[in-house]
Amino acid sequence: MVASQLAAVLSKLQTLYSDHASVVSMNLFVALLCASIVIGHLLEENRWMNESITALAIGLCTGVVILLTSGGKSSRLLVFSEDLFFIYLLPPIIFNAGFSVKKKQFFRNFITIMLFGAVGTLISWSIISFGVIKFFKEMDIGSLEIGDFLAIGAIFAATDSVCTLQVLNQDETPLLYSLVFGEGVVNDATSVVLFNAIQSFDLTNTNHRIALEFIGSFLYLFLASTLLGVAVGLVSAYIIKTLYFGRHSTDREFALMMLMAYLSYIMAELFYLSGILTVFFCGIVMSHYTWHNVTESSRITSKHAFATLSFVCETFIFLHVGMDALDIETWKFVNDRPGTSIIVSSVLLALVMAGRAAFVFPLSFLSNLAHKSANEKISFRQQIIIWWAGLMRGAVSMALAYNQFTRAGHTQLRCNAIMITSTITVVLFSTVVFGLMTKPLIRFLLPNSKVTSAPSGSSSPKSITVPFLGSIQDSFEDSPKGVQQPSSIRALLTTPTHTVHYYWRKFDNAFMRPVFGGRGFVPFVPGSPAERSEHKLPQLQ
Repeated sequence: MVASQLAAVLSKLQTLYSDHASVVSMNLFVALLCASIVIGHLLEENRWMNESITALAIGLCTGVVILLTSGGKSSRLLVFSEDLFFIYLLPPIIFNAGFSVKKKQFFRNFITIMLFGAVGTLISWSIISFGVIKFFKEMDIGSLEIGDFLAIGAIFAATDSVCTLQVLNQDETPLLYSLVFGEGVVNDATSVVLFNAIQSFDLTNTNHRIALEFIGSFLYLFLASTLLGVAVGLVSAYIIKTLYFGRHSTDREFALMMLMAYLSYIMAELFYLSGILTVFFCGIVMSHYTWHNVTESSRITSKHAFATLSFVCETFIFLHVGMDALDIETWKFVNDRPGTSIIVSSVLLALVMAGRAAFVFPLSFLSNLAHKSANEKISFRQQIIIWWAGLMRGAVSMALAYNQFTRAGHTQLRCNAIMITSTITVVLFSTVVFGLMTKPLIRFLLPNSKVTSAPSGSSSPKSITVPFLGSIQDSFEDSPKGVQQPSSIRALLTTPTHTVHYYWRKFDNAFMRPVFGGRGFVPFVPGSPAERSEHKLPQLQ
């Protein structure tokens, strides 16, 4: 009896100690987030540093301190979890990317962006996958199956162009910024869709039927995810336009916007689709329709709230990656043969660079053939920057690697540990080394462009630095000056983007915005200053 009571007391004390330790860890982590923001602000004008590298460096230093104080047992405040990353941290970042994108630039370069983001990612995945099959089979790193090799290709095909986006100025180099930004988001979505498709198939015995099913599954995930995001965005616009919550409570309409944006991501995960694509296109649709249906105070609130949430999540991720890079549990499996991990990391870096070059320059050449205007063509110097922007690997690669090679954040197999440590090495090296050289490289290649640090409160596609929505949001209806009404099939073939844009504007004005709202179709309620100012906008017929 006494023994059982003593055991119960000890169990309760252990639980209390564990809860207290969790509270201490969260306190330290929040303090580190504050420190990253302050130090990043102080280093804003630094030639080499940016906020991402600052957060990563603080995470590394904190990991070293924790490692020393714990006697070499741990370097983490929190255990890295792909669920934490994909369910809680990534959605605000990707939604902010779609919500804040300058749609005119994005859709004007839509074909080139899709070439780089979708086709280019497939090319990079193919080269990395075939490269690791060839080299890793000759190295003694353990038993990896064909599915593991293809998953490695998807893991390292996922880019993280945050460092480049934080120093590019979209007003000085709109084409370059649009391509790097758009490709980054589509690349992440394509990599995750590809990774999920690989995991859902048994690739040990491949044949033509399996290959066709794999391609069909990939296309289905891509299209279904996009349509789901558009559908949820339109539903949110219709509900807010019809019920017009703002006449009673601006809090309700903003809360509905935020919750439906997150609902799109959760629904995609529920139906085994790509949450990244879904929430990205949901953000685009919400910024085009829903954002114009809310009150002025809700617009200001949503603009800054989504930006702040994205920025904090991005900083959280880089801090976490920095501390997790020194995880002693993973490194102890390779400490007897550290040379193997270094060789694997070097091979992966070389394949990443080769895979990137294999599509950036050829696809840029094809894109230039389709454009007659010199302003729309991608110069060789811009191609180098686009290639450089995609060499950095970040949190998406880390999350996919943990998903493939660990169980609940832990690994017990030597080959899996090698892949985790190699991923950490590639992420750290590419982010720090390539990231530090980004500003000088852009200054050298584009001396006339304005290179600036990202304003605080914004982040990229992964961390987007697009200024939010301008004075009034950049919308689909903003047509290029001088574009006349297309009169023949020849116009569609010679200027496909402008022609499609013209007919989309006609369809949008005639059918979509009268139903779902948008600029010029905002409900008018007398007595509201926001509605009076909105009512002054010309009604589009």
